[in-house]
Amino acid sequence: MLDEFVRNADLFFLIAVRILAMVETAPLLSGEGIPQAAKVALAGFAAAAVYPWLKDAGFVAPDGAAAYVAAVAGEALIGLIIGFFLTVVYAAFTTAGQFFSLQMGFGASETYDPLAQTEIPVVGQFLNLIAMFIFINVNGFQKLFLIGVQRSFMSLRAADLLINREDWFAYMAGSLGAMFGDALILAFPIFGTLLLISVTMGLLSKAAPQMNLLTEGFPLAIITAFLLLATAMPFMVEAFAGLVEAGFESISRMMG
Repeated sequence: MLDEFVRNADLFFLIAVRILAMVETAPLLSGEGIPQAAKVALAGFAAAAVYPWLKDAGFVAPDGAAAYVAAVAGEALIGLIIGFFLTVVYAAFTTAGQFFSLQMGFGASETYDPLAQTEIPVVGQFLNLIAMFIFINVNGFQKLFLIGVQRSFMSLRAADLLINREDWFAYMAGSLGAMFGDALILAFPIFGTLLLISVTMGLLSKAAPQMNLLTEGFPLAIITAFLLLATAMPFMVEAFAGLVEAGFESISRMMG
């Protein structure tokens, strides 16, 4: 088997490039906490698994240095697009937490996320952990490699990016806008209620300044937010699971 890989190293490299690019941008797998060697090894194992099937299906490397370099760039771009699109879907849940963190009074409290290598609000980090469990629960990794690897090679070649490049970039730009819309929908029950509480406290503090409602409003907002979060969490989990499923379906449709 190793001799087969050596004889067709150019084809194996093309396959591995797409998978590695997808792993580098996919949810959870793209985190800086995962060693780069592990990502390369995962891409290599996945490429070795699909290589015999792709070779039998007639997938060949192009002739000529210029054509091969263009094919490598195209394969990398396909992998980046697939992983980036799923990361955008995954980020909707964390972004929802960032929307109402400020209203809760936790806007200035941030924790370090070792996977994303950045600081995010406490509530956003909590929802990030919930999103991680949901992604695993809906078989996100299995679908990632089934759709991102097997189905993408079956229906999408590097040349397709040049033919339909305007549609692809329009689709990716639309996905960013949809992510913020989905995050706002997920956060709206809590965000809207906290906004009403803030407005009410502001009006009452103007009507009765001696009550000092500004100081008492923060504990009320925090308690209310946690009660709402506990009440709405089952619905938010179900909605996010639906978003992940819809994301994979969108990628399938995007590949034709």
